[in-house]
Amino acid sequence: MKNLMLSLLLAAAGIALGQGCANNAAHRATTGPAAPPAPAPPPGGPRFSVKYMDTSVDPGADFFRYACGAWLAANPVPADKSRWGAFEELQERNWQLIHDILLSTVAEGAKPPPRTPAGEVGAFFASAMNTNRLEELGLTPLRVDFARIAALKSTNDVIRLAADFQDCGIPALFDSGVSPDARNSGIYAFELSQGGLGLPDRDYYLADAFSAKRAAYQAHIVKMLLLAGETAAEAGKDAATVLELETALAKACKARADLRDPVANYHKFTVAGAAAKYPHLGLETFLEAEDVAPYSGIIIHQPDFFAALDTLLNERPMDDWKAYLRWHVLRASAPWLNAAAESESFAFYGTVLSGQPEQEPRWQRAARAIDSHIGEALGQLYVEKNFPPEARARMEDLVQNLKAVFQDHLQKVPWMSAVTRAKAQEKFDRFTQKIGCPAKFRDYSSIQLLPGDFIGNVRRSAQFESRRQLARVGKPVDKTEWEMTPQTVNAYFNPEQNEIVFPAGILQPPFFDPAMDDAVNYGAIGVVIGHEMTHGYDDEGRKYDRDGNLNDWWTDADAAAFEARAQLVVDEYNGFEALPGARVNGRLTLGENLADLGGVTLAYDALQRALAKSPSRRGKIDGFAPEQRFFISFAQIWRTNWREDALRQRLTTDVHSPGQFRAIGPEENFQPFYDAFGIQEGAPMWRAPALRAVIW
Repeated sequence: MKNLMLSLLLAAAGIALGQGCANNAAHRATTGPAAPPAPAPPPGGPRFSVKYMDTSVDPGADFFRYACGAWLAANPVPADKSRWGAFEELQERNWQLIHDILLSTVAEGAKPPPRTPAGEVGAFFASAMNTNRLEELGLTPLRVDFARIAALKSTNDVIRLAADFQDCGIPALFDSGVSPDARNSGIYAFELSQGGLGLPDRDYYLADAFSAKRAAYQAHIVKMLLLAGETAAEAGKDAATVLELETALAKACKARADLRDPVANYHKFTVAGAAAKYPHLGLETFLEAEDVAPYSGIIIHQPDFFAALDTLLNERPMDDWKAYLRWHVLRASAPWLNAAAESESFAFYGTVLSGQPEQEPRWQRAARAIDSHIGEALGQLYVEKNFPPEARARMEDLVQNLKAVFQDHLQKVPWMSAVTRAKAQEKFDRFTQKIGCPAKFRDYSSIQLLPGDFIGNVRRSAQFESRRQLARVGKPVDKTEWEMTPQTVNAYFNPEQNEIVFPAGILQPPFFDPAMDDAVNYGAIGVVIGHEMTHGYDDEGRKYDRDGNLNDWWTDADAAAFEARAQLVVDEYNGFEALPGARVNGRLTLGENLADLGGVTLAYDALQRALAKSPSRRGKIDGFAPEQRFFISFAQIWRTNWREDALRQRLTTDVHSPGQFRAIGPEENFQPFYDAFGIQEGAPMWRAPALRAVIW
């Protein structure tokens, strides 16, 4: 799945006191203090505005500052955020809407039925807000986990327990999941991937630039183990062991940019073949513990990682793995525990790694947990209140406009041969879109959600989703499913289903604003639509055929022509310096950068067609012509202020370039941008025509 922007969702799990994952005990309690009132949204809302501009800046010198400079100066990152921009402004507004929904489910006198979306959301929210109960429990909800770890005797025991933990949302050793088989996209397959790390990326373990973060990580592990009852000597020894094991795993991990090649990361094995290749990994034990349905094989995305893990499991003593698993149970569970554990977790993952001084309000952390674990129940309530049918209709019209433009461009790009063009058109003819929300929301009624059992609610809902996914292995893909909740401020392209998806959450200002002129809307939501469409033909998406299967349908000459143009984009973004000595990784971010360029190209053409139909709309607004407002609008959706540590993490781990470079990168390749602002050769924004990437 390709996301327009990385979704920031909590991802951790907990367990109820005294029980394992499959049989959690219930603990009822009255709710804790009522949620504090939500802060008011920013005055005027997060819309397009010429007041955000700094017109003292020459647009040919720094177009990002020109379009967004006043906003950047007036909007420092809030204390409870690691970055602040248009996406965050809109998501914050959505949280306020969600907050009203949450309060309505637990208000005095409100008694929604327990197996309904309102009842499920209310029980989850009540459990998250019941801080008295969380303090009463402390870390005792993990007692059974620790006992199971202490009882481990063999590698098979380790693998079986890791399967149980993964089933309940605790990642350990490696990642596993269920997705459409990339070479047979109509069927779900079981997949294994590299993982098992507590830091954001392999580079945090291996690069000198992150040596201070590694030291802080080890100190954090010590503090968490002390909270769990270890002595200082035990905690120090175990923390060193964990860091040593994870460093060994990190050395075996592929670099983040190498993970973007879907062909190089597809390796299908029979179960017997994989078990023979990795004799100490206990794959048959893992599959049995996960109750994976019979299928023609399993997909192992990074075989070299699993070879290294196989060796480590054979060579490292059992006590090392016990320390490793204790840590990962603590790490994954901390956000759902008492204040001491949650605060220490935030102190490292929020403040040390992302530079965020304060946590978000508790109600908002609870909302994120609900969104992550029973998101479609919350989404059903959100859509009922905040997504009118006319919004879907307007969006359908915009999508059809952009589709017509893209189809025309497919027929005209000069570097594509007739053979490849015909297959590209066949793929486009199969292309579909989803807008707003699912036609049918997910049914969570089988989950036991209790108002006094936050950690149990988290883990039971994680297990529900795991069981739901595992039961589908070998079965036909459900093409009605969504990968994002309706309230998400985001969008994505799904290569296996050849579809674009726009949740209701993003169909609001500043992305989609009925009160604004066409230029502003095409520069925002129009570009988003074009972005997702052209993902189907970026350096990854182009490797999937009309049916969503990995299949090389390009001629060699056309592939070479595309790659030569793409390399110009790699070179361009490699030159962007976000912090002193820290540059954008043009190869890691290539797919998103290509999609941004495609989005700008298509949306600008769509705007020109709209203006040609209604010449009266060509007049200036606020002193700017439609073409200028288009580019200003595009830049403004990427307005962002960063905390330095969060920006460094983004540069290391994210396939998306930081917003300031998304705001200018596409324009540097696009002649109409230069024409709109009279930018000439010699200006800092000028990119020589020979270096510009012209693709769509």
